[in-house]
Amino acid sequence: MRVLHLLKTSEGGTWAFRQMRELVKSGVEVHVAMPLNGKLVDAYKEAGIIVHSWECSLGGVVSSCSRLKEIVKRVAPDIIHSHFVLTTLLMRLALRGVNVPRIFQVPGPLHLENVFFRNLDVMSAQRKLDYWVASCKWTYDRYIQCGISPNRLFLSYYGTDLEFIKPQPGILKKTLRLPDSAFVVGMVAYMYAPKRYLGQKRGLKGHEDFIDAIALLKDRYPNLYGVCIGGAWGNAYKYEKQVMEYGKRKCGNRMFFLGSRSDVPALYGDMDLVVHPSHSENLGGAAESLLLGVPTIASNVGGFPDIVVNGKTGLLVPAKSPKELAQAIEDVMNHKYDVEAFKKNGFEQTKVILDVKNTAKGVLGIYREILKR
Repeated sequence: MRVLHLLKTSEGGTWAFRQMRELVKSGVEVHVAMPLNGKLVDAYKEAGIIVHSWECSLGGVVSSCSRLKEIVKRVAPDIIHSHFVLTTLLMRLALRGVNVPRIFQVPGPLHLENVFFRNLDVMSAQRKLDYWVASCKWTYDRYIQCGISPNRLFLSYYGTDLEFIKPQPGILKKTLRLPDSAFVVGMVAYMYAPKRYLGQKRGLKGHEDFIDAIALLKDRYPNLYGVCIGGAWGNAYKYEKQVMEYGKRKCGNRMFFLGSRSDVPALYGDMDLVVHPSHSENLGGAAESLLLGVPTIASNVGGFPDIVVNGKTGLLVPAKSPKELAQAIEDVMNHKYDVEAFKKNGFEQTKVILDVKNTAKGVLGIYREILKR
């Protein structure tokens, strides 16, 4: 079986890379078309994935479509598998006369929350050739609501590796010169600038909401500190600076910003709690914090409820609600919940659902089902 994957980046999207790597191990001939300017290009090649140069952009639609046609003609794939909204729309535009099954594995629900982009996705698909793979239950249900037949729709999570670097207590507190008594609340996420054309006023990941929550609690809890790990995404350096200035203004020396780090799993060792206050999300960083055994609070959006089961594996709060996020943090600090049970339940559930070896087998099964038809 020969499958061509489409990516808009070779810098991020490690979830797609892990899946492709496991598909190669299963005997699939995996090709990927993507830009060649990112740090992951060598990793793709080392994993046995055949890489093709492809720049996809709205500003160069004609050249992007022409180049994709060339790649498809040369590779002659049995299936084409796209991982982003942009790559999917370009795929459908460029290949309308090409009789090859096409899959859009949806990495997140954001475009489905906007009526224009949701309709564009659904209406651009050809009834006999295009399929969707939702990567959370919310996304699956939304496509059903849009009238997509269950015969064209599947559910499969993007898996992750279970061999993490173990959290190492002491590193984070030593780096920030915090006392042993400090209660550290972490947020691990890149900073995505608001997309004004989607009506966003705050960043997608909810950094400002996290800052507001810590600001509401800091006077009552002098041992409470907030730590943001993750720098600007997509050259959003101006927005990153704004967030940092906002954090210092609201929280003073009780909020730290560490930027992008290569040792994130180890830093979890000093986090008493991790929050994921995203406004829109698939599974996000909640998978990582649960697998690392850190008590987790997430917003009740997208795929978070698939793994953060309120009161069992963690806590869910409404998105865009700093007051309710602050209350949840305070409840954990005051031992209202059995966080040891959260940690145990979260790890046990998530390792079953998100082992990339299992999720890749599920994707291979989807391929076989489509080709059988």
